[in-house]
Amino acid sequence: MARYADSSYTGIQKAAILLISLGPEKSSQIFKHLKEEEIEELTLEIANTKSITTQVKDDVINEFYEICLAQQYIAEGGIGYAKELLEGALGPEKAMEVIGRLTASLQVKPFEFVRKADASQLLNFIQDEHPQTIALILSYLSPSQAAQIISALAPDRQADVAKRVATMDRTSPDVIKEVERVLETKLSSLVNQEYNVIGGVDAVVEILNTVDRGTEKHIMETLEIEEPELADEIRKKMFVFEDILLLDDRAIQRVLRDVENSDLAIALKGANEQVQNAIFNNLSKRLAAMIREDMEFMGPVRMKDVEEAQQKIVNIIRKLEDSAEIVISRGGGDEIVV
Repeated sequence: MARYADSSYTGIQKAAILLISLGPEKSSQIFKHLKEEEIEELTLEIANTKSITTQVKDDVINEFYEICLAQQYIAEGGIGYAKELLEGALGPEKAMEVIGRLTASLQVKPFEFVRKADASQLLNFIQDEHPQTIALILSYLSPSQAAQIISALAPDRQADVAKRVATMDRTSPDVIKEVERVLETKLSSLVNQEYNVIGGVDAVVEILNTVDRGTEKHIMETLEIEEPELADEIRKKMFVFEDILLLDDRAIQRVLRDVENSDLAIALKGANEQVQNAIFNNLSKRLAAMIREDMEFMGPVRMKDVEEAQQKIVNIIRKLEDSAEIVISRGGGDEIVV
């Protein structure tokens, strides 16, 4: 197949050509997953694209397909596995071209081999590293992997590592490469030379939502002393109103006993149908009808008031969990109470 000249098209131009080729319906679905500035940049590029030959469209679509295929293979078994399968499908030369294009333009995530390692083995390998190094590695792991590791760290290191994950913003590629070298990884050459945004409050929240309750409580109590503002920010994100779906019916009924009807009506105004059903199914028919009526007649409600009402209920849930009156379903191995 006659290839278009790669050098004549930038990445954003290829993306615009792909979206034009896919059509407005599919492109609009892709836009839902992009950042606002990315949408603006692509929209401008699409508007400036005057004409595209059928050959160029076909080449861009084929390149996109090949890169998606390579990404899938890498996710399943790493670079070696991807290279082997691509060589069988595309030939050695084309396989190397696709892998090279992928690592250059789409940034294969660093520490890929670490993500596939057993958490207990990895713990033995990194537990004596500096807390900042551990935090860097945990930022690239899945929440479940990171939760297992942070739970197994010495108590005096848990909060320190969690704090470093939460306050981590951007890390130099040189630092990442050095850590990868120490960990004997072969993926250092795949690190994109732009700064990598990792860690942050959301990352530590995912980890804390997965660890066992004892580890979470120790970390949060330590952070409340050492970093009260950070602890408050983390706590606000750890259990949101929609997470009430994690509770069983008995726990929901216990929570509702402490909730004011006025707060419940306002909170449900901003809730999705699934959450509303979970609440109404645990109220008496008479009370459910009354709450629905209140919601109907109160009219439009400010989002700020909805969020405040929902936060009141979240605070009740956390208080009841702390006193062991309810159990929140968690991924970190909480003991089952029977």
